Amino acid sequence: MPITGGCRCGAIRYELAVEELPVTYACHCNDCQTWSGSAFAINALLPEALLQITGEVGEFSIDAGERFPSQHLAGAACSTRLANRNAAVPGMVVLRAGTLDRSDELVPAVHIWAKRKQRWLALPKSTPSFDETPSPTEFAAALQGKV
Repeated sequence: MPITGGCRCGAIRYELAVEELPVTYACHCNDCQTWSGSAFAINALLPEALLQITGEVGEFSIDAGERFPSQHLAGAACSTRLANRNAAVPGMVVLRAGTLDRSDELVPAVHIWAKRKQRWLALPKSTPSFDETPSPTEFAAALQGKV
């Protein structure tokens, strides 16, 4: 059974060429809070080749003042942000995991930018968390459950 998702209005659909739901992480940075309009964003870091999108995708870039400029993929009709790519992780996409059809089954494997989390939110002690962005090695180990 393919892993699928899409935008809010249904004009964009996508499939992930994977057998199971991807490993996800929660980002509590100010940008993710603002973008999501919520306390955090749930994301999955995946090879871009695994993502097959159908429908009219809008793209925009954020370059000014960014350490790693990024290109964002969004539903052209409803502006639901689906994923982004940036030079920090070439060949990869950061999928907005809340757009997965089975997002209710996701449990973040790691929390990043925990120093910015909402005060009322208690993170599980059994889940790795980092005050800011961990090193690539630390992040990979946390996503693989090796922390």
